[in-house]
Amino acid sequence: MTPCRHAHEDSVTVASLLAGLRNPGDLRSLPSEVLPVLAEEIRALLVSTVCATGGHLGPNLGVVELTIALHRVFDSPHDTLLFDIGHQAYVHKLLTGRREELRSLRQEGGLSGYLSRSESGHDVIENSHASTALSYADGLAKARRLTGRRDRAVVAVIGDGALTGGMAWEALDNIAAAPGRPVVIVLNDNGRSYAPTTGALARHLAALRDHGGRAAGSNVFAQLGLAYIGPVPGHDVEELERALRQARAVDRAVLVHVVTVKGKGYGFAEEDEADRFHTVGVIDPATGRAATASRPGPSPGTDTARDRSWTAVFGDELLAVAEERDDVVAVTASMLRPTGLHTMAEAFPDRVFDVGIAEQHAVTSAAGLALGGLHPVVAVYSTFFSRAFDQVLMDVGLHRLPVTFVLDRAGVTGPDGPSHHGMWDTGLVSLVPGMRLAAPRDPARLQELFREAVAHADGPTLLRIPKAAAGPDVGALAREDGVDILYRGSRGRPDEVLLVAAGTSASAAVGAAAVLEAEEGIGCTVADPRWLLPVNPALVRLASGHRLLVTVEDHVRVTGFGTSLMQACADAGLTTAVRTVGLPHAYLPHGPRSSLLARAGLDADGIVRAVLGAHHQLHSSAVPPGPSRRMR
Repeated sequence: MTPCRHAHEDSVTVASLLAGLRNPGDLRSLPSEVLPVLAEEIRALLVSTVCATGGHLGPNLGVVELTIALHRVFDSPHDTLLFDIGHQAYVHKLLTGRREELRSLRQEGGLSGYLSRSESGHDVIENSHASTALSYADGLAKARRLTGRRDRAVVAVIGDGALTGGMAWEALDNIAAAPGRPVVIVLNDNGRSYAPTTGALARHLAALRDHGGRAAGSNVFAQLGLAYIGPVPGHDVEELERALRQARAVDRAVLVHVVTVKGKGYGFAEEDEADRFHTVGVIDPATGRAATASRPGPSPGTDTARDRSWTAVFGDELLAVAEERDDVVAVTASMLRPTGLHTMAEAFPDRVFDVGIAEQHAVTSAAGLALGGLHPVVAVYSTFFSRAFDQVLMDVGLHRLPVTFVLDRAGVTGPDGPSHHGMWDTGLVSLVPGMRLAAPRDPARLQELFREAVAHADGPTLLRIPKAAAGPDVGALAREDGVDILYRGSRGRPDEVLLVAAGTSASAAVGAAAVLEAEEGIGCTVADPRWLLPVNPALVRLASGHRLLVTVEDHVRVTGFGTSLMQACADAGLTTAVRTVGLPHAYLPHGPRSSLLARAGLDADGIVRAVLGAHHQLHSSAVPPGPSRRMR
């Protein structure tokens, strides 16, 4: 098992063909006989670069020839190329003038790991949530017809995994119904999303592959009214160009069924059934294993006790609970391994359901499981949870069903950028009557709170966990009516400041409290509410004994837990001043998690600055305080 040739080649010293391409026009001028060499060079650059920076390796290795063919047949940006989703667009970036920048991929201030409108006019959409491109294509095709720009082709590249999403079929229903609306749909069929594609569609695509585009005499796409071309070998540029030119000439919606191999050309990725090379951290390209240097994200096969992820802690606890309770089942949306459900799936395959990239269906299906007397645990990324808000609100919440949601990648996620930061969930679920939301500060609290969640039978519960190493436990001095007291100052006035820290911000809050007491003489209490919503009345009573309340959370500040606690304090008539520290009301860029948190003031230094600023405001009407060491 070896990587493709040139895999050790430094990303700066690239072979001449790729180095000579400044734009897609240069690509179209190349003779077809050199294209296999170009494809090999691109793969070499992808392996060497992505192994050094981290990123989506498998998906991009699989679309090298397809992307070359797309840019030779269509004239981007005059013709519109839409990628569903943007993590398979690294080759597109290379062919549209961003080769030199690729070494900064997913680094702070560098190239985005997804499409980015600010990077290039060739990037039309940057939403990297799956199953959306066909709807964009439908709208663009309508706009081109209405504005008389029918010379501009609309092409949507969608993977077979994304085609499991309901929104894709809503778009197909509309696209196929309009005979005069030409849209080229390129179905990248590699049999995988994060894992083997599930459901009846996967079986149908397999039948089309096996029978030359016919499956027992039927083809679902042709029956919808789409022209169908395929299956086309996805690693033969000449065949791909021929099919795409044929599709462009069809004056109606057409689907080109392209069969590719995920991870093509890199043996470790091609042969890994667990799909650990879909996204990698920093790895050694020669071995496919984690590099010894520090890495920005999880790498294939890593889960040491020292660097154990929140996902792994949750997966193990879920399995332990499932072994104790036959009524506990699990649901995910094409993210079995990324959310930690694979351990339970291996032990109890009949009790774990992967519904494909279909978050809305996942939630309402979980509601049905709950109606049937089971306790479903729905595990998805926080950023994808918002896609099913209506189902959470009306199908689960309205019926007060015992469904537990576990949101992985909550808060700042790091190198994936604005579409993947999980910073909206608390604000959304705060609108759901009866929803209980918890944010564990450490592994012990994750285990404890998860068990409390699945024991709750009178409505939905939710836990949010970050994309990070779980770290050590943070002990409590006491538990008062469900609220953990993590720190009480022994110097200064202990009733001066109450720091309420949600989730993993607890460690930074404790550190800030120690600095405030030692350097400023400001007495602090640090509390972890454990359950954020509904707001615990004990937390309001605790706040009433302090002059200043400061909340800290890894969530957008304007709709977060702090806003709910502030409202509860106002409803109780408290005169305690309240300040909230959280993420700004903005789309955050990609970058290291620690750097983005610090920039938002969510490290110990930032919390100290926030407390000092609010503290000085409180005392400004009295004798002005002397300059703080931190404020000078």
